[in-house]
Amino acid sequence: MKKSAVNLKSGWVKESNLNDPDSGSTASIFSAAGFDWRAADAYLFDIDGTLLNSRDAVHYRAMHNAVKEIYGLQLDVTGVPIHGNTDVGILRGFMQKSGVVESEWLPQLGRLVDFISAEVERNAGDLRPQLCPSVQELIEELHSRGKLLGVASGNLERVGWAKVAACGLRQYFAFGSFSDQNERRDDILSHAAGEARRMSRPDAKVYVVGDTPADIASAQANQLPVIAVATGIYEPHELLAYSPEMCVPCCTDLLTQI
Repeated sequence: MKKSAVNLKSGWVKESNLNDPDSGSTASIFSAAGFDWRAADAYLFDIDGTLLNSRDAVHYRAMHNAVKEIYGLQLDVTGVPIHGNTDVGILRGFMQKSGVVESEWLPQLGRLVDFISAEVERNAGDLRPQLCPSVQELIEELHSRGKLLGVASGNLERVGWAKVAACGLRQYFAFGSFSDQNERRDDILSHAAGEARRMSRPDAKVYVVGDTPADIASAQANQLPVIAVATGIYEPHELLAYSPEMCVPCCTDLLTQI
């Protein structure tokens, strides 16, 4: 499908073709004037759509089974925002749609988290994560340069780490922030940024890498520069509308500038 034209916002520059000019590729990146994506001390990566895309139903089935076991309900997320949402946020949306008030479901949230986490870990051999283009190479390169790497994800902690481990990246990440500690993505990123600065230094530069408008908005809410990658469901022009500091089709485009 042909991508729509992008009208760049004031203060943006369109950089030249990232790939070899003779390669035939038309992939370009968009970067705020003066922004250097390599300058961070620490990077916070989203998981789904940023590091990887899941080609299995392990996580969904675990959530479905947990909701049935604990609440006696059939999980139906039709009409509930999924992309950029958190696991707990998705549950909240489902419960609101089902007419279940918070006082009835929230006290059992701990049981739900344990159920989902245990089932995903039990079925970890069935996880089929597909790394997004050049993610492994980018993570290895940043790690080799001494950058501090963390994940900031709407997954539950044990679920998120199971996905990261299944694609062979767990050893590169020093810490993570997830939705069983903080339901809202803004708070997930705030916690992750605080952890990054605790592990490095108080004035460390922390950048966010994500694939949804929600990632961009939460980074901006925390005054963190954000690199948007169009490896989820959103096209570059859709992500650019939210004014990230940088937007690329995929991580391959970052590697060409490292």
